[in-house]
Amino acid sequence: MPTNGRTQITPENTEFYDKNLLDRAVPNLVHTRWAQYRDIPRNAGTKQIKFRRYTNLTAATTPLTAGITPVGSSLAITDVLATVAQYGDFVTIDDVLDFESKDPVLIEIGELQGDQTGDTLDQLTRDILHGGTSVTLGGSNNTVRGDIAAGDVLTDAMVQAGVLVLKLNNCKKITRMSAASDGVGTQPIEACYIGIVHPSISAAFTNTTNFPDWVPAHKYANQGIVMPGEIGKMREVRFIETTNAKIFAGEGTSLVDVYSTIIFGANAYGITRISGEAIKNIIKPLGSAGSADPLDQRQTSGWKATFVAKILNNAFIHRFETTKS
Repeated sequence: MPTNGRTQITPENTEFYDKNLLDRAVPNLVHTRWAQYRDIPRNAGTKQIKFRRYTNLTAATTPLTAGITPVGSSLAITDVLATVAQYGDFVTIDDVLDFESKDPVLIEIGELQGDQTGDTLDQLTRDILHGGTSVTLGGSNNTVRGDIAAGDVLTDAMVQAGVLVLKLNNCKKITRMSAASDGVGTQPIEACYIGIVHPSISAAFTNTTNFPDWVPAHKYANQGIVMPGEIGKMREVRFIETTNAKIFAGEGTSLVDVYSTIIFGANAYGITRISGEAIKNIIKPLGSAGSADPLDQRQTSGWKATFVAKILNNAFIHRFETTKS
């Protein structure tokens, strides 16, 4: 258990010291925004949730015969199971750092851990979404990720074909997104498919010859509809940019990095927590450890979350695996 003191946080009084701590560079955390949220009640006796989908009934196009009862239809269901797990971390601070430092150390640690929590849940969701079964590989005649080589980039035709895949699967467009990380409020958005893309891929979108349908967000007639992180739209997809987008590092030909871009529609994936246990900030002050800390030398700040993300319908999410331009 590392205990953080002057070894980790150096003294501030050796030179002029600006108490306004430097901003941290954190990714745009986006992957959880368009999920279905279905929490498990506390004390429900389980950590597992079952998402259930009924299969559509076939259209009844045969005319009825007078006096004869038709065969009728049978119901069919698909169950998707997900099991919630716990995630968390903590930082230990010694008493000397607490009384000597000019920084509001606990406040700063709380902000750091808030960023860490969001990043953790975002990456967990991202990794689930990028494990879907519907995928288009860049280049020609590539059949596995390891075939992808430098120059096998994302194209307008690929995006157009991916949107067609969603439409042929009767994937509805998204009309709402999460407005809060814990309360799971929602806010309306214009109907669209959502794309999540890495900046190394989206940099090519500005080439109107290669992407003639691209409209950057700053040219939208109504700037009030722009979602956080949104950079533009094309082919009925509104693209959100983040450095947390999935990269399969070194998994292409000659160890080239393979970038994964996803597009999806409504009801593609879900997120579940335990009610009341979604995210907790846990602080153990000096003196709280009893005989385990007889001289009141250590305090901790930590967080804990219950969480699981799950693809609910592979037909509603499509992935492009390419190299950067």
